Amino acid sequence: MPVPETDPHATDLALLLEAAEGAGAIAARHFASGTRSWDKGGGLGPVTEADLAVNDFLHERLTNARPGYGWMSEESDPLGDLTRLKTSATFVIDPIDGTRAFIDGQKSFAHALAVVIEGRPVAAVVHLPLLELTYTATVGHGAFLNGTPLQASSRNALTGARVLATRPAFEAQHWPGGVPDVERHFRPSLAWRLALVGEGAFDALITLRDAWDWDIAAAALIATEAGASVSDRQGAELRFNRAEARNAGVLAAPGPLHQILIAARGLPSTRAIHDTPSTKFRRTS
Repeated sequence: MPVPETDPHATDLALLLEAAEGAGAIAARHFASGTRSWDKGGGLGPVTEADLAVNDFLHERLTNARPGYGWMSEESDPLGDLTRLKTSATFVIDPIDGTRAFIDGQKSFAHALAVVIEGRPVAAVVHLPLLELTYTATVGHGAFLNGTPLQASSRNALTGARVLATRPAFEAQHWPGGVPDVERHFRPSLAWRLALVGEGAFDALITLRDAWDWDIAAAALIATEAGASVSDRQGAELRFNRAEARNAGVLAAPGPLHQILIAARGLPSTRAIHDTPSTKFRRTS
């Protein structure tokens, strides 16, 4: 994957890539042999031995390499240990995004790794080891899939758009002007969904529920660097590594389509900080 020598975040990206590949090898072994799982309680969903093994590996590899960086991971008490708020840079990690898919034997789980500085991701990797997909980005230097540059969709019309979203996102109460006529699609990993918008494989992503930092920080940079506008569900800037560790949902789409989504939701027109230069929906995949 090309990384310009002038990129100040190139060494962090190289570290994230190496760590993601190691995480993928661990996850693949657990996937092949089976892994014990249980519910974390409190509405936090399931966790597996693989999640914890990957988390331990990433914590050791990354924090040993960058002892001055903070650490936030879904599996490391991210809301209890707030020492990360005092560091200049922080790793924001989801060891396995799409744990339910992993448990069900689906290959569409991902490792999501980001370095966040002053609330914004500057280096990111989303790695799907069993699908042999690796998305990468550094701020100001573009996004790539397996080394090939990414470009978000250029679509500027909502009707017929291919939108990644869960079914509740298209309930009527969220769309005062009527539920838009789009093709709804879904993928288990939220990080992968965001990266797919950056890839241009889908036109938009809508997540109206609050989204944890570890699910979206890495892929938000990838989608943004590919030319998509990315915001919370109100159209406001996403910010990461705060005490609450989450944002108010996610909207991601090409700039014009992003504005159309904001208007269709009955919100004031706005411009997402992460910009760069009708009545039904149908589920097709």
